Amino acid sequence: MMLFGFFSLVLVSIYWINKAVRLFDTLIGDGQSAWVFLEFTALTLPNVIRIVLPMASFAATVYVTNRLSSESELVVMQSTGFSPWRLARPVLWFGVIVGLFMSMMTHFLVPASMTQLQSRQDDLERNVTARLLTEGTFLHPAAGVTFYIRSIEPDGTLTDVFLSDRRNPDAPQTFTAARAYLVADQDGGEGTAKLVMVDGLAQTLRSDNQRLFTTHFQDFTYDIERLFGAQTAPYVHVRYLSTWRLFAQEEEVMALTGASRGDLVVERHERFEQPLMCLAAALIGFAALLTGGFSRFGVWRQIVLAVVLLLVVKGIEGAAFDPVRRDPSLWPLVYAAPLAGLAIGTLMLWLSGRPRRPRRAPAEEVAA
Repeated sequence: MMLFGFFSLVLVSIYWINKAVRLFDTLIGDGQSAWVFLEFTALTLPNVIRIVLPMASFAATVYVTNRLSSESELVVMQSTGFSPWRLARPVLWFGVIVGLFMSMMTHFLVPASMTQLQSRQDDLERNVTARLLTEGTFLHPAAGVTFYIRSIEPDGTLTDVFLSDRRNPDAPQTFTAARAYLVADQDGGEGTAKLVMVDGLAQTLRSDNQRLFTTHFQDFTYDIERLFGAQTAPYVHVRYLSTWRLFAQEEEVMALTGASRGDLVVERHERFEQPLMCLAAALIGFAALLTGGFSRFGVWRQIVLAVVLLLVVKGIEGAAFDPVRRDPSLWPLVYAAPLAGLAIGTLMLWLSGRPRRPRRAPAEEVAA
């Protein structure tokens, strides 16, 4: 368990850094604070942990078994009459513990964290004020829109504002103002605001006759909701929903998420399949190394065999999902990978328990 925690930490760090870099570019580039970045990365951790748990259980089992073999402890236990099935009992208990932890992740923590993450993303999408309050940077809140603020005064005044709206190619508009203010719209709901520009110039270019119309204004109110277009309904993925809801409310879930019945079936059975994959990965790692016996050259060949077998099982897992998505009645295929892994581990335990024939002596020794 200690080594399982270590390998989990290493693998989670690798995956987490990859996601954190992309989140950092997205959030900090949109003017969000470091606290928002930390919150988002923390909400992505449960899903990352779910991905790496089978690999961490496999790595921990292989490492421990390799040490037992290199220090001759496996030989000692086998010489005292311990069968491969008896030796595999702690590994099976370890796999069950990791599988229970994986069940908690897939059924509870991952849906809850993904739901909260999507909710926070929707909040940021609605909070247009935070997306615009970045000084000294040309922002592009939407395709064809450019917004710039030279500086933001302590009292909230925006100085030297530039706004270009080129979404209508027949009449692109440009607004410049010496000062501007963001004013909350009391009637528009949460997150809506108006941009009040003072002492500015509005320019509109007519593409049909190439004439430029300019208007000087003392104050002008611009609805910045127009910069982001109409608000769409929040996106909901089947992974965000509870397992009970996936089984009990099929039609409602498909209408809410837009997922097909095959996607729904794969998601709900995958939550039971992944804990079994943790058990299968641990058993493969132990059984493959047990087939090698003691050798002064180590068990590196058995380690390579274990890695290859795990890749085969993961390949079966990836290949089994597509037929189920096309035909939900084939849902037992979702469990093909862990069952194949358990079968491979059981077969190797049986092979390691068979008595080995002694190597035949050379003819010269027999003659002597």
